[in-house]
Amino acid sequence: MRIDFLGLEAFLNIAELGSFHQAAARLNLSQTALSHRMKKLEEDLGLLLLVRTTRQLSLTPAGVEFLPTARKVIGDLTLSFDSLREQGRRHQEQIVIGCLPTIAVGFLPRVLRTFADQFPKVQVKVIDNSVVELAEAVRSGAAAFAVTLMSTTAWDLEARQLFKDSFVLLCPDEHRFAKAASINWSQLEGIPLVRTSPRSGIRNLIDTALGSRRETLHWHYEAQHISTAIAMVQAGLGLGVAPRLAFDLAGPPGLVHVPLRNPTITRSVGLLQKSGLPLTTAGQALQDLIIQALPRA
Repeated sequence: MRIDFLGLEAFLNIAELGSFHQAAARLNLSQTALSHRMKKLEEDLGLLLLVRTTRQLSLTPAGVEFLPTARKVIGDLTLSFDSLREQGRRHQEQIVIGCLPTIAVGFLPRVLRTFADQFPKVQVKVIDNSVVELAEAVRSGAAAFAVTLMSTTAWDLEARQLFKDSFVLLCPDEHRFAKAASINWSQLEGIPLVRTSPRSGIRNLIDTALGSRRETLHWHYEAQHISTAIAMVQAGLGLGVAPRLAFDLAGPPGLVHVPLRNPTITRSVGLLQKSGLPLTTAGQALQDLIIQALPRA
């Protein structure tokens, strides 16, 4: 059964104020419109709720009996709307997004600075975890979207590729490779190298692309995170391999990057979002800023 909330609202205000004129003014309606709402409610119920003469307005016995119910229905509905509105306000005040650590460390803060200028009251929480964890955060609703590798084929997630990020060799600026136009992987044999752990998405991409050739390389140091690996290269412990974006935006002084060839290894970076779930106004604005900034980076 359809519930006539507009009729209930009209009845409740007329009963409380004892006047069609005052009730119409409170609801910002004409008296004709208010009378139409009351007539429709009474027709739906099949009962007369009000008796109106030129001098007096009174409730019928059915109206007296129905009044507490009308108050409860409108009161409960008002509380529900207020609660939902508060949830919406809190949702608008905080955005949770996911981002690969290799991108978050250097690229994301610059975008967030621009976003803060546009939405100074909106809080932003960044989940900087692995590819698998980012996909799960988006799927569960913990994150509105994620900047991650395009590796998922889940039916409930939408993936939008933005660009391809190539892997480069990291070396001190005084190293003999520093001024090379490019370096072949075969030229790295016998040279101490720094790599990330098997838990890293970077490590998996490199191992897959190199195949058995990776066993011919001298991986002397291993770090859990790419930022630690870059610091080891800066300290002169060995040469490193990293996505170009991670180095360009977070690389410390004294290091340069050189393109790696034979094979050229790339990773596809894009946005992951839950299918059919629209973003808030602020969330869409942040996503747009990321889309605009990533290719330039």
